Amino acid sequence: MKLKTIDAILDRALMGDDVSPQEGVVLLKQTDPEAIAAIRTTADKLRHSQAGDTVTYIINRNINFTNICEQHCSFCAFRRDDGDAGAYWLDWTQILEKSTDAVQRGATEICMQGGLNPQALIDGKSLTYYLKLVETIKQEFPQIHLHAFSPQEVQFIARVDGLEYADVIAALRDAGVGSMPGTAAEVLDDEVRRVLCPEKIDTTTWLEIVSTTHKLGLHTTSTMLSGHIETPEQQISHLEKLRSLQKTAMDRGYPAQITEFILLPFVGKEAPKPLRRRVGRDQPVLADALLLGAVARIYLGNWIPNHQPSWVKLGLAGATEALVWGCNDIGGTLMEEHITTMAGALGGTCMEVETLQTAIASLGRPYQQRDTLYQKVRSF
Repeated sequence: MKLKTIDAILDRALMGDDVSPQEGVVLLKQTDPEAIAAIRTTADKLRHSQAGDTVTYIINRNINFTNICEQHCSFCAFRRDDGDAGAYWLDWTQILEKSTDAVQRGATEICMQGGLNPQALIDGKSLTYYLKLVETIKQEFPQIHLHAFSPQEVQFIARVDGLEYADVIAALRDAGVGSMPGTAAEVLDDEVRRVLCPEKIDTTTWLEIVSTTHKLGLHTTSTMLSGHIETPEQQISHLEKLRSLQKTAMDRGYPAQITEFILLPFVGKEAPKPLRRRVGRDQPVLADALLLGAVARIYLGNWIPNHQPSWVKLGLAGATEALVWGCNDIGGTLMEEHITTMAGALGGTCMEVETLQTAIASLGRPYQQRDTLYQKVRSF
């Protein structure tokens, strides 16, 4: 593809136009260093105009409450069957201890997700168990923002209890869940999902649950698990579905929408062997992740202005580099992270605030603590 064509696409993006799926694919397929540099520059300029120069971060804690899971995703090194070595399921005391530690360390958010554990029931009900999880934290720490339970977990609860998705979401919201992680999206293409996560919800269900969540007043994030078996066409189709989901929330005046897009490059070191062999490498290719992140900014930025890399998956140096490829947020402190770490990621499980600030400052950019919904938090 001639550089002239690339320049024409990028010029239109800089003027505020949305690029088409076809143009998105053209950008993703570039291998010429000059074209890639132009894409990076455009993504960085759009980041500046759509999100500003200040790089945000959040003080948060992950609580992965169980790794016992009925599903067998081909990329997952986290899940265990009940009784397996390494299987765990936190009790209420442990959850409270972790929450207390988070609050003492200045967290404004607890992010809570776990395996789909068929035994996680109270009085034979799944929803009652999940509500108790929420109430255990919120009764003690009403001020903490609970960013909890993916669309997959909503579908699991609804299926086990025979409920509508909207009933599950409304009950979690009323109990104190503040927003929903847009995880379990992997790649929103059913051909890819059949290989990657055949037991997970399909694309249509994921989109339906997220849209219902927006309608019921809970903001969500959005994600993509990239760099495994998917094609550039499937990557762009995923971004297109997210863009259209956000447009729906805005056009219909829903009280909530997507707050951010997070790219999650595949880490295969400890992943189940068949997929690992098929992908052929253990760690993400930074160059691929940076290009995809830049194209995601160009594709989504008019609608989803906040973009975040994963320091857990890319390492802090890679995530810092992503801040000049269209990202404006460096994510959270996490305090503990098991899902990616058990897959063999090198990024670590906890990041000190000062470490994140130093990384941001190394680019000559200002930093700012934020909350889950991207409101400024006053630094003390």
